[in-house]
Amino acid sequence: MKKTFTLLSIISLFSFYAKAQDIKEYVKSYMGLTAGLSSPLGDFARYDYANGSGFAKRGATVGLDGAVYVYKNLAIGGMFTFQDQGELTTNNAQTLADGYNSQLNKYATLVQGVNRYHNYNFMIGPQYSFTRGKFILDLRASAGIVKSASTPALTIIFDSSTSSEKTINQLSSTGTALAYGGSAGLRWTFAEGWDLGLKANYIDSKGVKVKNTGDTDQLINGSRLVTKQPITVLQTNLEISFNF
Repeated sequence: MKKTFTLLSIISLFSFYAKAQDIKEYVKSYMGLTAGLSSPLGDFARYDYANGSGFAKRGATVGLDGAVYVYKNLAIGGMFTFQDQGELTTNNAQTLADGYNSQLNKYATLVQGVNRYHNYNFMIGPQYSFTRGKFILDLRASAGIVKSASTPALTIIFDSSTSSEKTINQLSSTGTALAYGGSAGLRWTFAEGWDLGLKANYIDSKGVKVKNTGDTDQLINGSRLVTKQPITVLQTNLEISFNF
């Protein structure tokens, strides 16, 4: 009888421990604030005369990030971020001017730029979380949109020894484009219901449409005329979030 009681006690304790482990393994939904750096990649980060080169700079990003768990550690996650990727510098403008002079045999070209790269990103997708003690590793694949609030607007003025001055205007874009990406984040539960974390977000878009006005007919095949600006970034953020 004593042995039976002892055996039942061990089974009960084991069952309780297993149940506790199951409960601990599942992750609560969360919502957080993020802030960090956004680094341009690919054509967006290029600093040359080629079509699509964005001359984008590393800049600040802020946003919201969260996930709702639908089954154990599987969730639907989403983020909304704003980023600033800088403006055209004097050296960037000179690089473009030199490119036009060389390719089009111009006597002189003046390139002027105003406005900055400002855009919003909304991404959503499935997320799976792995737990280890007070640490949570979040992996997410996502798709969504990039909404441009502004891009650098350029005025390109051509002059040559044999023709009069001609101008092309590359307008600032407020376009929207589809995007895809993914993220990886590590959260630490520092207090009941609160997490601190590091997160990296990759966002890639084929680009927002860019309009041009002026004397574009003078451009030959291969000349720089940006009609779509690719946007690719890697965001590295600090995040504080609360569970619900």
